Amino acid sequence: MTSQTVAATLDEDAALKQKHRTMWAAGHYDRVADEIIPMLGDRVVSTLGIIPGERVLDVAAGTGNAAVPAARAGARVVASDLTPELLDLGRTRHPGLDIEWTVADAEALPWPEASYDVVVSTVGVMFAPHHQAAADELLRVLRPGGRFGLASWTPEGFVGRLFATMKEFVPPPPAGVQPPPLWGDEAHVRALLGDRVEALEHRRAYVDVDVFAGPGDFRTYFRDNYGPTLVAYRGLADQPARTAELDAALDGLAAEFRDASGRMRWEYVLVSGRRR
Repeated sequence: MTSQTVAATLDEDAALKQKHRTMWAAGHYDRVADEIIPMLGDRVVSTLGIIPGERVLDVAAGTGNAAVPAARAGARVVASDLTPELLDLGRTRHPGLDIEWTVADAEALPWPEASYDVVVSTVGVMFAPHHQAAADELLRVLRPGGRFGLASWTPEGFVGRLFATMKEFVPPPPAGVQPPPLWGDEAHVRALLGDRVEALEHRRAYVDVDVFAGPGDFRTYFRDNYGPTLVAYRGLADQPARTAELDAALDGLAAEFRDASGRMRWEYVLVSGRRR
């Protein structure tokens, strides 16, 4: 690979990461975290049994879904994310907790090897575009014998299907970028982690969502608050027919996942284990 090729690749990666920052800063992801998935971080923390004094890194932490309960358990926590706007919200909302809010790329974490006792992520690291690079970094900064816990949406579950639906309405990603819901596939994660881990467990579970009165309410909520959906709609701003198609596709998907009471069940997988 020539120096020009390397430079071009680095430039493309930097541009991609900037798009990700802009996407997650758009809308109000803090509302989604607070109103739809506030329990996910607690589940990860309780599964790992985080105790006072442990050094914990929350990767792609957003506003602190897992960082906050880890700090409340007495851990010394670093919440890292590519998007400073989300970290600023977390810092403002939780000023009394022992959390260091740090801008960092999940694919190039700025800490030495074996810096942490525990590494966690709740539906965060799955959105890093290059899965192997992110997995390698998660394990690199974790000490031997240290524990990790990752909550990720599954390809078959509602959010996995949401991304598959929106794929038809957005430009294709750059070469080498992998779909986020693959982190919810057991075989994929086992391949990423390889023989560097032990006591690996995959637990499938659900988030029960009952805040939307009808399928159209889900669509408008995610259009206004969830970065990937908001960006998809912005890309269709001058295409009313395609916008209507996306409306119908999202309404149909939401209706498919609603039960008779109006509740939706969003499947995720909680992967946990230890670094060898």
